[in-house]
Amino acid sequence: MTGVNNVFAAIAAPARREMLHMLAHREVPVMELADSFDMTLSAVSQHLTVLRQAGLVTIRKDGRQRLYRLNPQPLRAVSDWLGFYEPFWTDKLADLGAFLSSTREENQP
Repeated sequence: MTGVNNVFAAIAAPARREMLHMLAHREVPVMELADSFDMTLSAVSQHLTVLRQAGLVTIRKDGRQRLYRLNPQPLRAVSDWLGFYEPFWTDKLADLGAFLSSTREENQP
């Protein structure tokens, strides 16, 4: 479960989720990522380190540039975990819909 916990911790920060979103489309140089955020290069690097340690990004060096790429595989564990609870929420939402319908019918003149 440690790997799943690392992924959850990594995606907990909104800035890291935004970085993953940017990386979902293409490889991005670290400086381009840094330019997209209102934070220091050091702060961006720290966020990228968390993502790398969780296995969510990989780095490729191209000359002097570091290019980051999304590795979506660890997100599968999050999807599987959430999927386990989907029937619960589906049932609860169906119950809520039925309750609201019955309440509306009771309040009709």
